[in-house]
Amino acid sequence: MDERIREHADVLVDWSARVEAGDNVVLSVGPDAHELAVAVAEKLGERGANLLATYSSGEVTRAYLRAHDDEFDENPSHERALMEETDVYLSIRGGRNTSATADVPGETRTAHRQARDEIREARYDTRWVSTVHPNRSLAQQANMAYEEYQEFAYDAILRDWESLADEMANMKELLDEGSEVRLVSEGTDLTMTIEGRTAVNSAASVAYDSHNLPSGEVFTAPAATEGEVTFDVPMTLRGEAVRNVRLEFEDGAVVDYDADQGADVIGDILDADEGARRLGELGIGMNRGIDRYTDNILFDEKMGDTIHLALGRAYDACLPEGETGNDSAVHVDMITDVSEASRLEIDGEVVQRDGQFRWNWEDE
Repeated sequence: MDERIREHADVLVDWSARVEAGDNVVLSVGPDAHELAVAVAEKLGERGANLLATYSSGEVTRAYLRAHDDEFDENPSHERALMEETDVYLSIRGGRNTSATADVPGETRTAHRQARDEIREARYDTRWVSTVHPNRSLAQQANMAYEEYQEFAYDAILRDWESLADEMANMKELLDEGSEVRLVSEGTDLTMTIEGRTAVNSAASVAYDSHNLPSGEVFTAPAATEGEVTFDVPMTLRGEAVRNVRLEFEDGAVVDYDADQGADVIGDILDADEGARRLGELGIGMNRGIDRYTDNILFDEKMGDTIHLALGRAYDACLPEGETGNDSAVHVDMITDVSEASRLEIDGEVVQRDGQFRWNWEDE
């Protein structure tokens, strides 16, 4: 086994999920994630955790959803009970076809997600972490040779996370103390309220309220969004290519949208429910180990010189106790490049210009 796979497993179990002896762990394994699953299972056995491994396949999901009549039972009790008894939920993605569910109708996806909201919330109550095992389908999606993609992925995953957490704490402090954020770049002039919100230093560990490996972003839950934004980073949403999305906000909600490609996909997302037209996340990418677009949101949204916004659900970690943020069955991230001709302001003060942060200027 490639030693990097064992290192990946170590980071996932120890740093990210903080697994302890006696924890009930569900390990969801993609079709091509076998090697990482083996390494993780070994690590969990050494730790004395209780393991249940499940199989997760886009092709299986496609077969089920396309055959269904869309009248899904709400929150099936067997799946809900499993999540309620789970301490740690680990998802290892590694499908054979990144577009396996591309021909599942949008209304079917939405109906299925809405029927499982209690299960989803129960999973969010676990120490859940999602990661990816670098495989050939992801390499192909990223337009890389397999070996090249492996190098890229492990550069992003096997980082000095404590050091990166210390750097990202600078941005968390600025967001925590701020009231209004303004993002300005080509095709974008957007203001958002962040007063009273708590930013998350997403350092790839549940100890930081962070649930992705790799991570490397600082995010918060904005409100009262006004203006327009262009997302110029290529992406695949729901199995379809989407390019140059443009959104216009008034009174916190999307009132107009367009895209050079994939506008119908954006329309389906916006029509999912009322909360899908509002922002649930503002995220600032700070992982310099991610240095190119790969058409995989798990990596791309963490890349340095980018900012991403998510339509839909806001994360509770960003909200004061007792306050409810934007609620939706969807959470869809879209990314804009801020490496040139851009600035990010907090309460009128520029904190990032052309991708470079204020503390970097002060060190020069």
